[in-house]
Amino acid sequence: MKFELEELVNIYGEKLLRYAASILYNSYDAEDIVQDVFISANLNQDKFDGKNLSAWLYKITYNKCMNKLKRRKVLFFNDVGDVAVPDFAESSNDGDIWRVLKILKPADRALIYGKIMEGYSYEELSEQMGGTADGLRKRYERAKRKIAQHLDFSYEAKGAIV
Repeated sequence: MKFELEELVNIYGEKLLRYAASILYNSYDAEDIVQDVFISANLNQDKFDGKNLSAWLYKITYNKCMNKLKRRKVLFFNDVGDVAVPDFAESSNDGDIWRVLKILKPADRALIYGKIMEGYSYEELSEQMGGTADGLRKRYERAKRKIAQHLDFSYEAKGAIV
């Protein structure tokens, strides 16, 4: 299956940018990664099996993001204070979501983002991220609990009534 690079960028560019930024938590790095994804996809069209173009592109994006984080030697973000939210997240009123996502490991952010923001099934996410659908379901539940615990702590710390 042959595809046009411009068409891929138009269809998947913004989605992959948000996905990469949710993993890397840096809009500049996300832009670089997405450019690399489209270059790789274009150069490696012969490796695409023709089944699910979206999953293939998300998998490339996920792998490139994880490689970027490994190169940075930053696999876990601990600081959840005043964080810089990617530029496009602020403008889309998703700033609070991005701040909460920062408490998670990058792979768990990718999972939460893919499931909630993109609406992917566990089977689709397993194609993108590797692993089994059941394994991802368990990771998703643990990540949700971690977010809930953080939100409960945040409300108590601010003196809010729950």
